Amino acid sequence: MSENVPMQAVLSLEDVTVRRGDVTVLDGISAQFLAGRCTAVAGPSGAGKSTLLRLLDRLEEPSSGQVLLRGRPLPSYDVLEVRRRVGLVQQAPVLLGATVLADLRVGRPNLTPDEAHELLARAGLGDQALDRETNSLSGGEAQRLCLARALAVGPEVLLLDEPTSALDAVAAVSVERVVRALVADGLTAVLVSHDLRQASRMADDVVVLRDGRVEETGPAADSVYLAGAS
Repeated sequence: MSENVPMQAVLSLEDVTVRRGDVTVLDGISAQFLAGRCTAVAGPSGAGKSTLLRLLDRLEEPSSGQVLLRGRPLPSYDVLEVRRRVGLVQQAPVLLGATVLADLRVGRPNLTPDEAHELLARAGLGDQALDRETNSLSGGEAQRLCLARALAVGPEVLLLDEPTSALDAVAAVSVERVVRALVADGLTAVLVSHDLRQASRMADDVVVLRDGRVEETGPAADSVYLAGAS
């Protein structure tokens, strides 16, 4: 393969603005999220990071501009297809089933036990019993189960909204390791994080927002903003 072949954007924003009343949350931003890479969305509090993430899963609509999935505007897809192709893992683990298997089957009711074990292994939970009650899981185990549940429907992109902020340091490292392995396996990830060190460890690319505008975009290794983590 030629080194000059451009990488494909799975998701992209074109001149996107989000207004809420008289407040402009995002102001004419454009960005690309490349296939098989982890892109960190960084910036100070109130910069618009969580709003950007919600746009990518169609939990919010832009006031102007457009969000594209594989080059097609998101509204041209059925919303359930968008949610299948673009998974979301939130800050605090939200478990939806009484047992591990029931939780994994929320988005895929016909999931077999063998498939469930494979998903758990991908999420670093290979030793978990499928009949274990979810209310007995630790915070780190619960967040990795949320990752496995998001993977159950076969998403192309995983959106991660501060996925380790509610975890202790040991559990956070475990979740980071799982996400890095998933990206190395070909998954595309978009990570919102206030933790510059975490963004530096995990991201291939970065989009830096400030006051609702893109301040910086490009490889994470070249980021002036992330350099503050060292």
